[in-house]
Amino acid sequence: MLKTVKISMLLEIYGKLLTEKQYDVLDYYYNQNLSLSEIAQDYKISRQGVEDIIKKGESRLFDYEEKLSIMKKTQENEKQIQLILAQLSKIQ
Repeated sequence: MLKTVKISMLLEIYGKLLTEKQYDVLDYYYNQNLSLSEIAQDYKISRQGVEDIIKKGESRLFDYEEKLSIMKKTQENEKQIQLILAQLSKIQ
């Protein structure tokens, strides 16, 4: 899975556990495809400051997933649903 997609999914699941600024910066960067410079300009901070926020936010998202495994469980459930649907389509 691409890192961008994974971060977007983790942000959807755990985003409310981040600070508002971390959430917004990660959302701008991963979901809205803004550059570091654009985000830095909006927040009136340096590009390095934006990178730091992104790294800390990513780290927190991965920590939450490691501890809670919500995304992993959701993906496993989705696979099971697809298998069940495939079996049901054979019956019909």
